[in-house]
Amino acid sequence: MSDEDANTLGGSIAPPLRFVPVTEALSFLDPINRLPGFRAGWIGRVDGIEPTIDRDETLALLRPVHEAVVRATFGRDRWWRAEQIHGEGIARVPGAETRMAGDGLPVVPGVDGLIASDDGEMLGIYVADCGAIWLADRGSGAVGLLHSGKKGTELGILTGAVARMGREFGTRPEDLVVVLGPCIRPPDYQVDFAREIARQAEIAGVGEFHDEGRNTAADLAAYYSYRVEKGRTGRMLALIVGEENL
Repeated sequence: MSDEDANTLGGSIAPPLRFVPVTEALSFLDPINRLPGFRAGWIGRVDGIEPTIDRDETLALLRPVHEAVVRATFGRDRWWRAEQIHGEGIARVPGAETRMAGDGLPVVPGVDGLIASDDGEMLGIYVADCGAIWLADRGSGAVGLLHSGKKGTELGILTGAVARMGREFGTRPEDLVVVLGPCIRPPDYQVDFAREIARQAEIAGVGEFHDEGRNTAADLAAYYSYRVEKGRTGRMLALIVGEENL
């Protein structure tokens, strides 16, 4: 199973670019966006772009739209990206090495999660059935963003991220607000990894865990689904940034 989709990010998108308030389109991100000093975003399905079975080629097609939305919504041109190998690796940025990916943009190799504590460091994760997990630390101001599907969840990437943020930033689990975004779920997928993510969040002791239960396979007008579209699909883009003065 792969990942991603594009349609909103504090807005909704369909050529021509059209924006609606985050509270209308992205209620699942409200738990983070209502916190002072944090901004979370989501770009969903993009109309008018025909995906291919090649992930890098499709990301290159989506890139101009993603960049335009990020620039308009966040005032930025770039974001940190993980290679996303369906693992449990996590990198702290800035400071992590990068390499050029097939779509012509740099990625942090060998990881599926990114964490940061510096103001203004934007993190990005692509998904198209796997779950994006946003983490906001109300105590230190640190942020995290994870790619967690069946494999990453089995490996415990959320548990690892909570522990890593504790070591790196002094994050206390009870200070964390964690959100699981749209992902594939039963009956469209036989493994309920969303339920396991919720269980891991509870065991880790996170202060708040939120999941609206949105199913990517059940709404192809809003989301891409790798499984339903048999690999010929786009990617959604999840984003988060922490700033003292947003």
